[in-house]
Amino acid sequence: TQGVSSAASDVYKRQVIKFIHRNTQTTERNMIERRPYEALGGDNHGWLDAKHHFSFAGYHDPARMHWGALRVWNDDTIAPGTGFPPHAHADMEIITYVREGAITHQDNLGNKGRTEAGDVQVMSAGSGIRHSEYNNEPGVTKIFQIWIIPEGRGQPPSWGAKPFPKGDRSGQFVALASGLPGDDDALPIRTPARVLGATLKAGESTTYELGTERLAYLVTAVGDIEVDGVALSARDGAAIRDVTRFTVTARTDAEVVLVDTAP
Repeated sequence: TQGVSSAASDVYKRQVIKFIHRNTQTTERNMIERRPYEALGGDNHGWLDAKHHFSFAGYHDPARMHWGALRVWNDDTIAPGTGFPPHAHADMEIITYVREGAITHQDNLGNKGRTEAGDVQVMSAGSGIRHSEYNNEPGVTKIFQIWIIPEGRGQPPSWGAKPFPKGDRSGQFVALASGLPGDDDALPIRTPARVLGATLKAGESTTYELGTERLAYLVTAVGDIEVDGVALSARDGAAIRDVTRFTVTARTDAEVVLVDTAP
């Protein structure tokens, strides 16, 4: 019995190793690491089904603490009539990309707004802000919650939202939130980074000029894509470094969100 158990254990270990190897696909030339949705941390709280690309709440992985100034990328599904009750933040740039449904924001500065699917809101927590985020819709709301570390501390808090029609980013990356010069149409953030979005038809490609001194983290909101030959399915992540540029090709109709950040 012990021999059978040991053999079964060895088979299981080999299967796990193969799974990790297959699902953490990296190209040495381009340094693109696939981070599959199935391997993300997180938990289902009933009202909130949360997946974490980086260490957050009860999920801790020393190898997944941040990617440059990008500290948090949460993939949240929020049940109707529920949400995050009032809570406080400080010294963080918090970008919310709504994938489905809508999120209703309210804060102690008097701001209140409803951000719909495809649109973006930015909260610069600064010296401190208290806010709530609720799904007041009849169906689920799905969001990407992205936190980027700001350059300075203790600045005045602020909030803003803006619609970004998907047609305007068809076939190309468009800056949605940015602290870099030249991104005048993007929501402002207080850090040398940008959050971008693109929608691609099946077979369509777009190339992003990153630069070897920058880092990128990309997640497919919808559809299947390839990033310089590395295949990503819906809601997979890709950590990208040491490249001048990379090309995203849609295998199906796809929606992609990208963060370009300093190391």
